[in-house]
Amino acid sequence: MVHILKRVLCVGVFICLGIVRALGASLSLPSTPYSYTVLDQDLSAALQEFGNNLNIKVNVSTEVKGRIRGRMPDLPPREFLERLTNLYNLQWYYDGLVLYISAAHEAQSRLIVLTPISFNAFKTALDAFNISDERYIVRPAPGDGLVLTSGPPRFIALVDQTLKGLVAEAQARRDPAAAEKPPRESVLMLFRGSSSMVIRDGRPENHYSSEVPHQDGIVREAGTSQK
Repeated sequence: MVHILKRVLCVGVFICLGIVRALGASLSLPSTPYSYTVLDQDLSAALQEFGNNLNIKVNVSTEVKGRIRGRMPDLPPREFLERLTNLYNLQWYYDGLVLYISAAHEAQSRLIVLTPISFNAFKTALDAFNISDERYIVRPAPGDGLVLTSGPPRFIALVDQTLKGLVAEAQARRDPAAAEKPPRESVLMLFRGSSSMVIRDGRPENHYSSEVPHQDGIVREAGTSQK
């Protein structure tokens, strides 16, 4: 009885720690044991089947290599995933839609220039979008102008996209006229014999006649800045 109570307490502590650590998108997995019987199977195929059985979209990198040989113990799905991650030197990241699994050697490290964004604004955005994950690094350098980020490819891609979005927003605030400037319209002059037609932004406008014949099928492009 005491042994059972100890196991229950340990599981409870494990779950609590997992909730505290997971700042990224929540990967909701059932707590019931995941029974998976295999004698010899490709690791990538086993991970895809793991996603299929739990109705989770899984993206497995082509760099994930290896085979599962021997019976896997019945574990809760998250522990099953962590076991494979540790045994085969993998990393996983869930972006809220897809579970990305990559080899550890695919991890990337980058120095990111923050200007004109502050680190606090950058980190707040990562947290708000559920991108942050305490397993992976987002660390400011002295001076608040550089950030070191390290993690699997999908995590790094989302960090980069967030920074680009913040920079674009900051530039729009500094120069709203540039953000509201309408795109340059497209104007075409289509000549057919002695007549011509103006096509503006894909829509025909007016017909013109000329005594000077033009060769059929010739199209001349003009812009609004041309006269």
